[in-house]
Order: sequence, then C-alpha cells, then structure tokens
Amino acid sequence: MMRVALFCWLAALLGLLGCTKEYPLGSRQNPLKLYFTPSVDAETISTNAKDFVNFLEKETGLYVKTAIPASYVAVVEAFGSNRADIAVVNSFGYLIANKKFGAHARLSIIRYGLRTYGGAFYARTNGDVNKIEDIAGKKMAYTDAASTSGYILPYKMLKERNIVPANTVFAVKHDNVITMIYQGQVDAGAAFFSPPAEDGTPRDARMRVKTQFPDVEKKIKIIAYTEKIPNDPFVFREGLPEEIIQKFIAAINKFLSTEAGRTTFRNIYSFDQVVPATDADYDVLREAIAKAGVDASDLLK
Repeated sequence: MMRVALFCWLAALLGLLGCTKEYPLGSRQNPLKLYFTPSVDAETISTNAKDFVNFLEKETGLYVKTAIPASYVAVVEAFGSNRADIAVVNSFGYLIANKKFGAHARLSIIRYGLRTYGGAFYARTNGDVNKIEDIAGKKMAYTDAASTSGYILPYKMLKERNIVPANTVFAVKHDNVITMIYQGQVDAGAAFFSPPAEDGTPRDARMRVKTQFPDVEKKIKIIAYTEKIPNDPFVFREGLPEEIIQKFIAAINKFLSTEAGRTTFRNIYSFDQVVPATDADYDVLREAIAKAGVDASDLLK
C-alpha cells in the first residue's frame, strides 16, 4: 500500500495521468486564487492585502492565494490560463478579460464617493509644457499599455488632436510617471486623476509620491483632463461557482464595513466601498476605446 501511494505521489509530481487527484477549489491543495493589478507598489499591495486575505479565509472557510504580476496584461492573461479566479482589474483590462476569456464584472469600486474616474496630463510647473498642444515634439510618459487613465484615454486625446510626442515611454505605475516628470526625465506624463477633497487637499496621482517629494504639488501641475469612465471592477473567471462568488461578495462587503477594512483598501487602491456591477456598465469605455483605435489583441501578444 505504501509503495502504491508513493508511486502515485511521484506520478502526480511528474504529471503522469491516472494518479492525479482533483482537489476542490478553496482547499489547501487548490486555493482560491486572487490577483491584484500592479497599479501601485507591489510591497504596498502585499502588506495591506494580508489582513483582507486572513479575513476572507475566516469568513468563507476557503484557502486563498494571492498574486501581484508585473504588468496589467499579466493579470488578464491569468484568466486565460485559469491561474486567476478573482482579480481587481483596471477597467480596460477587464474588457480584454471579458472578450478573450469570458471573465465578468460583479463589483465596481467606489473611490471618494464616486463611481467614475479619469486621467490627467501632468507637467513641470517651470517647464515648457503648459497646455496639451505643447506635448508635440516632447518626451511623454504613460503608465502601462493596458491602463485606461494612464494610457488609453490620454492617447485617445492626443490622437484626436494630431499631437505627436517626440518619444514615449511606459513607466508601469502611476507614481513612476510623476517621479519621471519631477526628475526631468520626461516633459509630460499621463496618470489617474481624482478630484480634491472638500478641504482642497489633492487626491490625484501626485499624492502617490508626496512622502518622497513633499513639494510635488508646487513642482508638478495638471494641464488637461481626460473624459471619465467607470471605476475598476472586481472580476470573476468564467465558470467560477456562484456559491464561491457570493461568499466573496459577502466577505468583502463585511470587511469594508469596518474602519480597518476601509483603511486596507484605501492604502492599496484608494477605495473604501464596492457596489454591484454588470458588464453593460463598461459599454461607455468600449466606445471610447473604439474611437481611440486601440486593439486589445496587440496587448496580449
């Protein structure tokens, strides 16, 4: 008996057929896989996500494994290879995941009481870029090619106005874009924008580097804004059991009903509430992308 068990263990290790056991999703051997889009520093996400994962496991009785890929598209691709069951995905990434792999949005985040957000063009206060037309012939930084506020919408604006930068770079994260502008590596850049608080305190991408650069508000200005689109959704892979989906939705709502829970997600993605969402909520973004002429297939190559 011991020899048979040992053989099956070795066979499973080598990927041989006949001895592989199917473990239920959410078990220790087959945990629920939760992915986070790397729009902020991975360490920030990892550190804060631990509290949520611990809460999620306790509330649902499921084992959970998290991952923070190196790019936005990597999160999308994880749905295509069944490596991701649930993910916080940026809006454009969701459209790719939905079209290519049948993933579907069930929750949308509320950031600062708003269901929508947008992007903005940033430039140095003492630089040569004072309006969007000045970007022509200059160095321009975007975040990620799959970022809605940090690439798709700003790119669309430049294309519609026939404004062509001398060269462009992708900085991956929003705070990297602001840093590159601050340090003079580029003349302008695109990143997310959220409106100021009631007391006038900025809540846009510049605040991501406020600790590192205390004078960032004085050194970097906003020269233009993009249109608004729906906030990022929580996305669930095709075929994920409805029972697990409902357990997750109930758990995250309960987590966000506590101050500690709201603080956790404010630290990660600057939101503290979620609301039900459907695929149709993102049709307005589909229309914007069609006008921009961006092909999602190119991003997956």
